Amino acid sequence: MSSYCDIAPGHPFHGPYHDKAYGFPVLGDRPLFERLILEINQAGLSWLTILKKQENFREAYDQFDIEAVANYGEAERSRLLSDAGIIRNRLKVDAAIHNAQTILALQESHGSFANWLQTHHPLSKSDWVKLFKKTFKFTGGEITGEFLMSIGYLPGAHRPDCPVFEEIRKQNPLWMDAPD
Repeated sequence: MSSYCDIAPGHPFHGPYHDKAYGFPVLGDRPLFERLILEINQAGLSWLTILKKQENFREAYDQFDIEAVANYGEAERSRLLSDAGIIRNRLKVDAAIHNAQTILALQESHGSFANWLQTHHPLSKSDWVKLFKKTFKFTGGEITGEFLMSIGYLPGAHRPDCPVFEEIRKQNPLWMDAPD
């Protein structure tokens, strides 16, 4: 069975994501929000579709400015639902807006989304899934797991024999001390 580490290197979209983003620790709230929204939008679609539309998402969602997205009203919702450059799914658009509002509340209570994540680390994947389902919209097991793996909270983004694995390990990702 092939893994992402087998198919991604050299690919025009998967390659850069695999080599420079996937599994690397992410600290800032804006990039965390972006990754969460991209993972939510991937549900039911290929990751390649999302990577090809990533710049469109950035433009459509105000560069993932959390406060701007949290304040979206019906006009912005309608604009997003008619934007062919992104995924036009009402549940996913509504989740982005709701989750931006949730992150603003987490910033208020914890100082940042990143701090909120740190507060709950380490958790098992199943406990993370429960927490995300309770806190955010449109975050089931697969979305939560991929989100946390992609930002360095859970292991599994790369095989140990992948050259990127060693680069990530040097950055001491949080999965290195996460429970099984």
